[in-house]
Amino acid sequence: MKIAIFGNAMKSETLREVQHILEFMEQKGVHVLLSQELRQELNLREYPSFPDKSISELGISELGISGLADEPIDFALSIGGDGTFLTSAAAIGDKNIPILGVNCGRLGFLAEVQTDALDEILQKLIAGEYTIEQRSLLNLTVLDKDGIAREGLILSPNALNEIAILKQGLTNMLTIETKVNGELLHTYHSDGLVIATPTGSTAYNLSIGGPLLVPQSRGIILTPIAPHSLTVRPIVMLDEWKFDFRISSRYDAYMVSVDGRSQSLSTDMSLHVERAPYTIKVVQIGDNSFLKSLRTKLNWGK
Repeated sequence: MKIAIFGNAMKSETLREVQHILEFMEQKGVHVLLSQELRQELNLREYPSFPDKSISELGISELGISGLADEPIDFALSIGGDGTFLTSAAAIGDKNIPILGVNCGRLGFLAEVQTDALDEILQKLIAGEYTIEQRSLLNLTVLDKDGIAREGLILSPNALNEIAILKQGLTNMLTIETKVNGELLHTYHSDGLVIATPTGSTAYNLSIGGPLLVPQSRGIILTPIAPHSLTVRPIVMLDEWKFDFRISSRYDAYMVSVDGRSQSLSTDMSLHVERAPYTIKVVQIGDNSFLKSLRTKLNWGK
């Protein structure tokens, strides 16, 4: 078995958990690949558990995003919070590698495994005692004023959580003409608009009053941010539908965010959003169900 480990190398909690996983996997004879950042940081540190061994001597090779294509990897471990999981998913892309999220962060809807149960979870992973959930993504295409796609303008155009259209200035409001399958849905006057997947329904969408969806649902959520009209409400659409957005603003610019990766665009550019052609495989082990997450993480019934 071969696994890849992703994590925020600047956080001491992440490095401690990575060290523990390395020890565990070495005992089980599992080959481990580290992200470039983790490998570089671990090479700068001395751990008592490996007094006479270097990282390379442990059979751990360097892993970069480009290197994934050449490595037959069985699983990826994302060590951190949901932000780290999103970064891991973007790195893996369409390479069809299942991801297990280990929570070293706060809320953790994606990184569900708690560190106090890590050994048991890793043993079940090695033993094949798990299930795989398919999570849909959104794909973003930026179009110029002539309707021609600007390839490469968005470095990572696929979103596991959401694509957000956001105002650039502090006071200006956006006007967002929204079409679904070519038909006008509404022209939003608001601070922005969140287009969320079912997985992302518990993220930005939830914080602005959007509905929750079971992650396996086949839907896309449109939730306006501080709409000018109180009658404009979030809406759930079919995920096979296609969405087009034309934005105008007093500042002739706006922000687009893909799972938190933001950049500024001119209002000459419009956006096309549809379901991505691949899914992300999420590893589920034990009783870490979505319903349990809602009860525990949102304190329902307390």
